[in-house]
Amino acid sequence: MPQLPLEVFCPTWSVDKGAIVFERERVLALSAIAGKAGVRIGMRSGGVHLLLPQAQRFARDAEREQAVLHDAALAMLQYSPQLAQAEEATLLLDVGASLALFGGIRALCRRIRADLRVLGLSGSLSCAPTARGAWLLARHRGRRPRLLQPHSLRRQLDRLPLSLLPPARPFLDWFDGIACRDLGSARRLPRPGLMRRCGQPLLAQLDCAYGEAAELFEWLVAAPQFRARLELFERVEQGAALLHGAARLLLQMTGWLCAMQYAVTRITIELEHERGRVAVAPTSIALELAEASWRDEHLLRLLREKLGALVLPAPVLALSLTAADVVPMTPPSASLFPEPGGSPSDRRRLLELLVARLGAENVLQPAAQADYRPEVANAWAPLKSTAGSSAGSPANSPAPLSGLPARPVWLLGTPQALAVRDQRPYYRSPLRLVSKPERIECGWWSTACARDYFVAEDAQHVMYWIYRERFSADETAARWYLHGLFG
Repeated sequence: MPQLPLEVFCPTWSVDKGAIVFERERVLALSAIAGKAGVRIGMRSGGVHLLLPQAQRFARDAEREQAVLHDAALAMLQYSPQLAQAEEATLLLDVGASLALFGGIRALCRRIRADLRVLGLSGSLSCAPTARGAWLLARHRGRRPRLLQPHSLRRQLDRLPLSLLPPARPFLDWFDGIACRDLGSARRLPRPGLMRRCGQPLLAQLDCAYGEAAELFEWLVAAPQFRARLELFERVEQGAALLHGAARLLLQMTGWLCAMQYAVTRITIELEHERGRVAVAPTSIALELAEASWRDEHLLRLLREKLGALVLPAPVLALSLTAADVVPMTPPSASLFPEPGGSPSDRRRLLELLVARLGAENVLQPAAQADYRPEVANAWAPLKSTAGSSAGSPANSPAPLSGLPARPVWLLGTPQALAVRDQRPYYRSPLRLVSKPERIECGWWSTACARDYFVAEDAQHVMYWIYRERFSADETAARWYLHGLFG
């Protein structure tokens, strides 16, 4: 069970001057620069001012810390639905059933660290058969091993300082007086006397850490609907600069979708601008998907194209993301071999990316019309990336008619007039008619046509689709036309 404590984080910390977080006028957390200057945990504000007067000072905000921890918990739900919050800014994940899915514990830890960087957090990770054991290994400032065997866990825990256990901290002076400074020494003490002196919580945590007692947790339950908001640290005037903040929100939504076993078909992002007397209405961005998805990589690519082409009416102060439409998650395909040219899902994601980059009006799909005239029946319409109709198959297309004669692969935009030699149509060579005529009479309400279509073959055995006009105002004009070519 890997255990993940998140350190206190402040994005505005200065690397040059150092930064310090205070709680009740005492140092609670500090940057590396402040530590090199001699600042220590628990030092008073006056002493810090003497050692590092130019340091940036921050007061602890417990509500903000809890909100950040909750955001990280939502993102971690994509790795395991069994997630619990523990003391000292800690998240506990039971990933026993997820190791094979994510390629082992090392690959899983790399993914978790990458997600923490996206969220703007730092954390220490460890893995052990017990949650309290992993918690102790991760809280230790030294080496943080990844242990999967109980006997290895016992050896590592015996060396850890006793001060890591919260119930032991009030009694550290007494433990130091009897030369008991690590967990192994504490376990060798007589249990009845240790319980009378320090109480049952200390023994309970020791037993849980070593796997000698059962651990009970209250697993995090995700909200039935997802909406996340992010306050920006400065005004953003370009859409592309919002991508990092949007990635944080998408990562949280991915964890929520995996926990709820949902896939999203439409998300909305609101860009909040100025408030008050100079208020500007929020800018709304809708991202509609042709196929329901729960992968943040694909959503991030689509959002990058949207934000890159966005012109902001005013600086952005905050972002909010809402999973507008969700459907039950469809399990992945269990086919043994990949499909040549990619799966239908891959092709739909490609079309969604093209729509986001070029615009829906510039990505066209076939849209057959209920008309017998070939130049009217073969039309193109903008691609509609909606979940109700799959990309490349318009919902309003008529059903294909059975029993029609062969149609060419390539239809000319404008029929080309053919010469007539020896009463035969001529195109590069005399054409020989190889099919019976197909008569098309249609369009009396707009552009009337009366044609007899034939499949013709030239001397090189190339097949053409030609027609002869049945009525012509000018008898001297050519009455044979080339309208299409067969593959």
